[in-house]
Amino acid sequence: MQPIKVLVTGAAGQIGYSLLYMVAHGDVFGYDQPLTLVLLDIEPMMGVLEGVVMELNDCALPLVKEIIHTSDEQTAFADVDAALLVGAMPRKAGMERKDLLAANVRIFKSQGRALDQWAKKSVKVVVVGNPANTNCLIAAKYAPSIPARNFSAMTRLDQNRAQAQIAARCGVGIDSVSGVIIWGNHSSTQFPDVSHAVVKTGGTAVPAAKAINDDAWLKGDFVKTVQQRGASVIAARKLSSAMSAAKACGDHMRDWWQGTPASGAWVSMAVPSDGSYGTPEGIVFSFPVTIKDKEWEIVQGLDMNDFARDKLSVTANELMQERDDALAACRD
Repeated sequence: MQPIKVLVTGAAGQIGYSLLYMVAHGDVFGYDQPLTLVLLDIEPMMGVLEGVVMELNDCALPLVKEIIHTSDEQTAFADVDAALLVGAMPRKAGMERKDLLAANVRIFKSQGRALDQWAKKSVKVVVVGNPANTNCLIAAKYAPSIPARNFSAMTRLDQNRAQAQIAARCGVGIDSVSGVIIWGNHSSTQFPDVSHAVVKTGGTAVPAAKAINDDAWLKGDFVKTVQQRGASVIAARKLSSAMSAAKACGDHMRDWWQGTPASGAWVSMAVPSDGSYGTPEGIVFSFPVTIKDKEWEIVQGLDMNDFARDKLSVTANELMQERDDALAACRD
């Protein structure tokens, strides 16, 4: 089997450090898939990145056939099969949201052009760096030769967080919870939805809402906990989520590359909206999707109550504002 070329940006950072072992070990692209790993970061991080390369070599992982580390976009993006865009400008003290968007527009505009010029046209792109949905939109805009559906943003971390909260509330293992959905933006407006989720308890599968039997918690503390989990981690660690974000990125790309179960079980991915569930087109919005042969499809026909519709409207409005601010920054 020929190696595939996998790019990780921000490879010297915290998320990259956790993610690279998962990729190199085979957890993402398969345990029989040889890899060429490409590690991209900014020039001031090259010394740190050399240390990461040393560690990857010292792991002696048989799937890794070559490691390329660089600060040059052409070298990094040339002929890549998969791009995990982790690196982004973090929000700093006193920085307004528009400032953060403007800084990241420059990064993802450049990386979109690099994908357009040098990556394979079949490349699969997942954006992790925040604001992920809008960064993804900008990258896709500047890579017009690559199908827009080859771009996605990560909301799997939010799905994993929500699933863990439900499992803990019900006193079951994480693998006993399925069908959780994240709608919208990877932000504090996202809507974690359990109205179609199922919990296996006592050998029986029951709707999550019935297993929990606390509607006030599901509409209140549960939603807030998932929406604000990233801030809670920062408050506790004094650093943003890294291990969990890397795990979620690996989960996201694994399912995109290898497919979701034939049973029809879905996962949450932020993808270009086609207007499903009344969402506006022209934004990258998280939906439940199933995946086969590396192609995702939005799950259709799910019932939605007024509470859910209101939540979708709020997160869609935020994404449209982000899009407008980002596109305005593109003209600078």
